[in-house]
Amino acid sequence: MKTILFIIQKEFKQIFRNKGMLPIIFVLPILQLVILSNAATFEIKNIKFSYIDNDKTSFSRELIQKFDASTYFNVLTDFPSNKLASEAMLKGDVDVILEIPENFERDLVKNQSTDLSVTINAIDGAAAGVENVYINQIIKDFNKKAQVKLVQPFNQINKPINITSIPSFWYNETLNYKTFMVPGILVLLVTMITLFLSGMNIVREKEIGTLEQINVTPIKKHQFIIGKLFPFWIIGFGLLTIGLIIAKLLFNVPIVGSIFLLYFFTSIYLLVILGIGFFISNFTETQQQAMFISWFFTVIFILMSGLFTPIESMPVWAQYITEFNPIKYFVEVMRMVMLKGSNFTDIVPQFTKTLAYAIIMNGLAVISYKKST
Repeated sequence: MKTILFIIQKEFKQIFRNKGMLPIIFVLPILQLVILSNAATFEIKNIKFSYIDNDKTSFSRELIQKFDASTYFNVLTDFPSNKLASEAMLKGDVDVILEIPENFERDLVKNQSTDLSVTINAIDGAAAGVENVYINQIIKDFNKKAQVKLVQPFNQINKPINITSIPSFWYNETLNYKTFMVPGILVLLVTMITLFLSGMNIVREKEIGTLEQINVTPIKKHQFIIGKLFPFWIIGFGLLTIGLIIAKLLFNVPIVGSIFLLYFFTSIYLLVILGIGFFISNFTETQQQAMFISWFFTVIFILMSGLFTPIESMPVWAQYITEFNPIKYFVEVMRMVMLKGSNFTDIVPQFTKTLAYAIIMNGLAVISYKKST
């Protein structure tokens, strides 16, 4: 036990002696959490909206005013012709063109039906889909109010029935996208920092030649591995603590569930990440190699974790692959515990798979590590 403590002490001294590593551990994660949580959002705002009003009636003006009143659209200008509007979209000056046909109001009054032409810049397909939903909601709301105006006179027979739905938003009442993203980005930072540092730290011993000196000492394999990885296990907890404090104070993200359950699951998850880092370091000779391989797998894990893209939207074969993604389980647990208040029973499936992952990865890391005596 004393040998392990001496190695841990030596590792902490080595970490804090390295002035270049300290900003990577403590400063960059904070900046990344603050910046990414504000920048990483699928909300579409300030949509550049333009229109062609060929009718110029009270109904057409009311429809345009509804878009102007929306917080999602920025009504820029009107165009006298479709040609000029298309040229503006080609230049990137507008994102949406609404064309109101002639006799728009007359057709509504006479036939109670008419058509609108909506052109959306769909280079970004995901954004175009969201914009289309916003547009349809506004037109649908306008259509309802127009029908009420057109039904005259009101009486008990033809009086329109108004059904109002009252939505109840559970777990995120304000529909704040940061509430959804911050827990996931916190997982991302804890994963990247601990994985990169653990792998590069061991490879650094190879580069400067101290690993060979350690290998010929009486230090046993398990003592060396525990002593090497334990400091980064503690650093992972430190990053989680800092991230939770920022999430609560800066972004007001609720922490409904047990904070101890989060730390308990994190303790197992960090074993997975440290095992992967140690396993990679056994097959690399330079820090650049370790960084490249770690980054390669990290990008795949992140993109297939459900952090940015819903897993349900992925192809079936990709959904099967995500079952082997440890980041996926940590993201799910963070959101479940922080936002839903889930208890241990609720996260048993994620905990079981993460524990199995930790045993397998650390087992492979220990087996692949060769200590010469």
